Amino acid sequence: MDLTIARQLFYQEINQPDNSIDLAKAALYVALEEYPNLELQAYLNVLDSIADRVRLRLPPQNYPLRIIQTINGYLYEDLEFSGNDADYYDPRNSFLNQVLDRRTGIPISLSLVYLEVAKRIDFPMVGIGMPGHFLIKPDFEDAGIFVDAFNGGEILFPEDCQGRLSQIYGQPMELQPAFLAPVSTRQLLGRMLGNLKAIYLQQRDALRVLGAIERILLLFPDALLERRDRGILFYQMGRFSEARHDLELYLTNAPNAEDAAAIRQLLARLDRN
Repeated sequence: MDLTIARQLFYQEINQPDNSIDLAKAALYVALEEYPNLELQAYLNVLDSIADRVRLRLPPQNYPLRIIQTINGYLYEDLEFSGNDADYYDPRNSFLNQVLDRRTGIPISLSLVYLEVAKRIDFPMVGIGMPGHFLIKPDFEDAGIFVDAFNGGEILFPEDCQGRLSQIYGQPMELQPAFLAPVSTRQLLGRMLGNLKAIYLQQRDALRVLGAIERILLLFPDALLERRDRGILFYQMGRFSEARHDLELYLTNAPNAEDAAAIRQLLARLDRN
C-alpha cells in the first residue's frame, strides 16, 4: 500500500510496543488523513490544558471516586462535553480533533479524551471494549467500577453494565467476563477505525473504506477478515491484481471459512477478466 505522510506517521507511532504508543498522537494521525491542515501540537496542548485545570481542582484526598468526580465536573459541566445522540454516525465523532473542537463524540472517542486527561494527571485508566458500548475503568486491581464517558462520566458497577448491554441489544444478555476485559491501545485504535469503516461502507465511500481497512491492517497485519474485505473492495474498484492477492491469501489461511465458496467464485470471475 502507498503510505501518505499521515499514514507514515500513524505507522511509525504504532510500530512499537503497545504500552509505548501515544494514543492521542495515533488518533490525531488518523484524523490527519481526513484533515491534512490539522495542527497536531495544538490538540495535544488542548488535552494538556484540560488536564492542568483538572489537576488544580483535585481535592487533597485523591480517592479514585473523587478524582473521577473532578474529571467529570470539568469535562461535562464546565466544558459541556456530551455524547452525540443526535447524529451518532457522523464520522466527525471518530476524529479526535473534531471531538475536541465540537465537544461531542461517541463512546470510544469520548473515552479516548477521558483516558488522555486521566493519564496526564497520573490516574491510570484503561479502555473496556464492551460489545456495543465502549467504557473505561481505573487501572488498579479490584477497582469494581466503570465510567461511561458517553453519558456524562456515569459511574457503573458490573450489574449496571449487564443492564446497559441488554438495553443495547434489546433483549436479556449474559455479561461474560471477556466483555469487561481491558483493551490494548492497538485494539482501541482498531475499534475506532472499524467504526469509520462501517460509516463509510454505509455512505458507499470506497476510498475512505479502503483507508480505514488499510490502517487496521497496519495495526493487525494478520487480520484475515480485513484482508478479505479489502480484496472484495479492490474487485469492486477494478483493481483486479490486488484483489486476487488479498482473496487468495484469505483462502490460503481460511480454506474452510463459511464464505470460502463465495470467495472462490469471485476468484473464478477474476480469472475471466
